[in-house]
Amino acid sequence: MIRHRMGAFALVSLLAVAAATPASAQFRNEISNDLRKCTSASGPGLLVTVDGVKASRGNMRVQSYRATKADWLEKGHWLSRIEVPAKAGTMTFCLPVPGPGTYGVAVRHDLNGNGKTDIAEDGGAMSNNPSINIFNLGKPSYTKVGVEVGSKVKSIRVQMKYM
Repeated sequence: MIRHRMGAFALVSLLAVAAATPASAQFRNEISNDLRKCTSASGPGLLVTVDGVKASRGNMRVQSYRATKADWLEKGHWLSRIEVPAKAGTMTFCLPVPGPGTYGVAVRHDLNGNGKTDIAEDGGAMSNNPSINIFNLGKPSYTKVGVEVGSKVKSIRVQMKYM
């Protein structure tokens, strides 16, 4: 009887700790680009093919977000980030996601590798390839970039844009 109560207490304590984990723990996961996690037997996830990478210099950064008003492109609200050296042409990335839902992807090519966004030089892309113009300066609505992901891996293509 005492052992049963101790086991129940331990379980309740564990659940309380899990419930108390801050929501921010779900954000800011830096991951490697492991394409094996985006096979037909995997999921849920996004297999992102990036076309039009301008040069094999600098770094590519690919980030996934929940496609919600509260999260899309908000500082620190990215779910996963992959950062690798750029290769001219086409690159492919695997971004596992926490579960079925609507997600957005943002890609940045930091050509000089300085870690800053240089509008005149760096390139970018987003899921669903929304138009970017002087009025939205690269932050289209989450409704334009949202991609529905079910229990499997969803493949998408994005086109890099440079000024």
